[in-house]
Amino acid sequence: MKVRLNLATAPLENDRRFVFGYALFGTLAILALFGLSWRAYTIRKANEVRRAELARLESEVNQLTDQRQELEAFFRDSKVTEIMDRSTFLNAMIEDRSFAWTRIFMDFEDLLPDGARITSISPRHVQGHVELHLKVGAATDEAGMKFLLALESSHSFSHIFVISEAHPERSSEADRVFYELTAWYTAG
Repeated sequence: MKVRLNLATAPLENDRRFVFGYALFGTLAILALFGLSWRAYTIRKANEVRRAELARLESEVNQLTDQRQELEAFFRDSKVTEIMDRSTFLNAMIEDRSFAWTRIFMDFEDLLPDGARITSISPRHVQGHVELHLKVGAATDEAGMKFLLALESSHSFSHIFVISEAHPERSSEADRVFYELTAWYTAG
């Protein structure tokens, strides 16, 4: 038989719960430290990638800016400006020559009533369509109105705008009414 005898002057204290609690708390703190460290590391790597991409884009922007300045200097050169002006002039002449005069006269032949005549046609290309500036003479108001109505009902003409209508008191010509108008022409 064993007898338990405590010869100590103070009773034995059990510190296991205290040590276990602090060990658990320390372990959780170390895990949190590793988690936060990993998060900081991944954020830093992502920022490095973003900084590298930003530096690449800035370099590209600087390179494009330099190219733009070189091109602007090139196009400011007097020889290049002269060539561009000449090409603009030639393109305008080609556009004017490519206008279908025969087709428009055939369209007007169907539209003009007796007693009305076209005294002036000025075509020009404006934003992808042909704009006609017309001057029309008519023997009577009725002939002028017939022409305007026929023009409005035509599929080849649109956006018709009468700029002026004049009734001269003395006219040496047979025309008693003069119209000035603009219209868009579409060859149909």
